[in-house]
Amino acid sequence: MSDQFNTIAGWTLAAGIVALGATIVTGQIFKHHPVESGGFEVAGAEGGADGGAAAEPPIALLMQTADAAKGEEVFKKCASCHTINQGGANGIGPNLWATMGKGVGKAHPGFAYSPALSGHGGVWDFENMNLWLKSPKKFADGTKMSFAGLSKPEDRANLIAYLNAQGSNLPLPAAPAAAPAEADASNAAAPAEANAAAPAPAAK
Repeated sequence: MSDQFNTIAGWTLAAGIVALGATIVTGQIFKHHPVESGGFEVAGAEGGADGGAAAEPPIALLMQTADAAKGEEVFKKCASCHTINQGGANGIGPNLWATMGKGVGKAHPGFAYSPALSGHGGVWDFENMNLWLKSPKKFADGTKMSFAGLSKPEDRANLIAYLNAQGSNLPLPAAPAAAPAEADASNAAAPAEANAAAPAPAAK
């Protein structure tokens, strides 16, 4: 009887030792490691790590190469609300003949502009027209115009060229001066190009 008891006790002790060892080994394998901060920074969807949109070129620069014929194609998006022929009737929006250079919200006295636009002030110069076409609601909060705007600056420049050709014909704005860094680079390149073009001195 005592031998049987000793055998059972021995097996029980052995089982306990095995279980304890398994617990220690398992704890080492699955030891918790705290998550480290950091990692890779994901660039914003609009470009750049901070998600900021790339700066647009100034409208004065874009107007130097704007194409009125392409602007006429862009104007098709406006034709459901606006006419642009001389003497054309107002529609949902005003007739746009000779609009450039006239007062914002006052270009066509027979049209009922919203107070947000008629009280804006200024004239339809290239800068104001660009901002208006980019986002009418940002330009004049409360405007009745429901058009969301043109996101591509080249489309806006082409459309402004077309609008300007319809009875306004304002002179194009002067192209902006080159940034100092660009000017310095151009000046540095000129002597190098001149030296490269000069003939080598004759050997004596």
